[in-house]
Amino acid sequence: MSRPSRLQRQVLSLYRELLRAGRGKPGAEARVRAEFRQHACLPRSDVLRIEYLYRRGRRQLQLLRSGHATAMGAFVRPRGPTEESSGAGALGTQPDSGARPRNPLGIMESPETPPDGR
Repeated sequence: MSRPSRLQRQVLSLYRELLRAGRGKPGAEARVRAEFRQHACLPRSDVLRIEYLYRRGRRQLQLLRSGHATAMGAFVRPRGPTEESSGAGALGTQPDSGARPRNPLGIMESPETPPDGR
């Protein structure tokens, strides 16, 4: 097996640092592991993407190390059958027919209100 490249060593070091910084913060360790597993299949030749993800990880590390971070979560939650019953995907409701544009924030609009708000 060949020696790891400089970029590989940096990524592994970032992984360890993120795990250390995430100790004691709810969801941090699981999120770090999931994020790295998600991108583990990137080809070694995709250097631009790897460097982008590395820089993004460095920024997240800085945020975790700051005293302001108490937990780590995801900004975007995947939609699926486990969605909570507080939104458009509640149990017993029909799926969106696509007649009107989807609201990206998931806020329910009343059917009487026209799209222009008048």
